[in-house]
Amino acid sequence: MKKAKRNPLLARRAARLTLAYDNRSSAQALPSRALFERWARAALQGGDERAEISLSVVDAEEGRELNGQWRGKDYATNVLSFALNEGEPIPGMPLCGDLVLCAGVVEREAAEQGKPLAAHYAHLTVHGMLHLQGFDHEDDQEADTMEALETRILARLGFADPYQGEKGNA
Repeated sequence: MKKAKRNPLLARRAARLTLAYDNRSSAQALPSRALFERWARAALQGGDERAEISLSVVDAEEGRELNGQWRGKDYATNVLSFALNEGEPIPGMPLCGDLVLCAGVVEREAAEQGKPLAAHYAHLTVHGMLHLQGFDHEDDQEADTMEALETRILARLGFADPYQGEKGNA
């Protein structure tokens, strides 16, 4: 039997991300761990960056508690990002952080926005990963930069521009 050749570029890219996945939600329609990992890997910026990321999917009650504890907001939000060292690189250390996706909020938003559920999960995974790397949207210029990067990453993954509806209304 012939042995398959391994692509060293793909092996190197795969080694860049270690993803711990924890589904603590009661949601039935979740993307696979492999899809979350693919989306997170696609959002890594910088060729040599290594990342150790924990991604959890939670229900609204836990999402609300976390958002209240860490952001002072009394509601569940779609994605929370917690970066070690606030996203600033530590020499010799991989990018480390936690992403928390709230299944109920993601499902509701996807339905309200008329988007496929997988596309919305992909978008929020990419969005959260960019936050872990120091990207933000506190002002218009930062928001434009981050949204353009998200749109490019998602296009490479085969998803439509997540901001298209907003741009059409501007």
